[in-house]
Amino acid sequence: MSELALRRRPAVAPSPAVAPAPPTPGQVPVGWLALLATPIAASANSPVLILPGMADSLGIRTATATWLVTVFAWAMAVGTPLMAGLLRRRGLGATLRLSAALVVAGTAVVAVAPWLPPAMAGRAAQAVGGAGLITAAMSLAGSVRRMGVITAGFGILGAVGPLLGSAIAGTASWRVSLAVGAVALLALPAVMRRADLSAPARTTPFDGRGAALLVLTATALVLIPRHPLPAVAAALLTGSLLALHIRSHPTGFVPAALLRTRAFTLSALLACAFATSYFTLLFTVPQLLSDRTDWSTATIGAGQLAALLVGSVLSMVLAAAAAGLGRPRVLTILLAVGTLAPLTAALTPWAPLLLLVATPAVITASAGQATLAVYATQAAPSAQRPTAIGLFNLCYQLGGAFGPAIAALITLGG
Repeated sequence: MSELALRRRPAVAPSPAVAPAPPTPGQVPVGWLALLATPIAASANSPVLILPGMADSLGIRTATATWLVTVFAWAMAVGTPLMAGLLRRRGLGATLRLSAALVVAGTAVVAVAPWLPPAMAGRAAQAVGGAGLITAAMSLAGSVRRMGVITAGFGILGAVGPLLGSAIAGTASWRVSLAVGAVALLALPAVMRRADLSAPARTTPFDGRGAALLVLTATALVLIPRHPLPAVAAALLTGSLLALHIRSHPTGFVPAALLRTRAFTLSALLACAFATSYFTLLFTVPQLLSDRTDWSTATIGAGQLAALLVGSVLSMVLAAAAAGLGRPRVLTILLAVGTLAPLTAALTPWAPLLLLVATPAVITASAGQATLAVYATQAAPSAQRPTAIGLFNLCYQLGGAFGPAIAALITLGG
């Protein structure tokens, strides 16, 4: 993988700058929810420009240091349904406390880790904790408009994450750059004051086997781009065992009724497709521009950042207008814009237009995550909505893991 490609991975997967409607009693203001959820996007992307320096500090090759990115994506993917299961069984209070503890512990480990393995463990803890904060925030959103503020915040902070990480590393240390996700903890007091933290009644035992099979299946899927044959074989095996388990335990960790709900499955699959396209383009476009033009790295980075910021704002506008447009029109817009981005990247010979591909890509990913997440959870029974959020976000995070690896295969020949 080339050093340029490593430096061009803006994220993960949905701004407080837009004034929300006055909150109803007991409703957490959307600005606090955005602060709780979105710093994880900057944390995910903060290593992008500083991987060579991190590798030198740890005494490893830059290519090996990319495992810090891979393990973060993997932990986000598997941590999301696990934290959603905790939310479903133990309530918001326990989920927020454990998530905060993981973020703090992971950040502390990264701050002192002298070798790659403990640094990877720290990044994994940060990611699982961040997944819990995202799950909690999305469960409290309640509407497409409020969800749109959160998902647009993901896009904005994901876009500025690499530059922010580079700036912090330049003035302090790369270890401080990897701590930006801890900013989310500033929202905890306000969220915990306003939200219902009571634990729900538990009517069924925890389905540990179902949870383990889901984690193993997600892990195998994440590893497919790096190790195709063994990962595909493992995914088929664990996926088959998971399907058999769901059939014999239809109310377990992965509810069978939820998978049979058409609106949920369609929303989750579209979210995975949109995220895969988005992250693939974010990796591919800078490399293509470098090959086809004489533009400097700074020019390409500034242009893509501008395109991403515009797209993130427009995605928030689309999410806010979704209720008035209606579900069929929103899906039509998402599919049209989502198709436009990769087709433009594949067919255009004009470099400036190639640069603008980031705008429709982030619109589709961010607005799609906001609207489709609400559609998916509304289709689920109320008791299963935390599970629906977790499984939906798992599909989005899988797209975030697939995209960069697919882009490496396209632009770098593997």
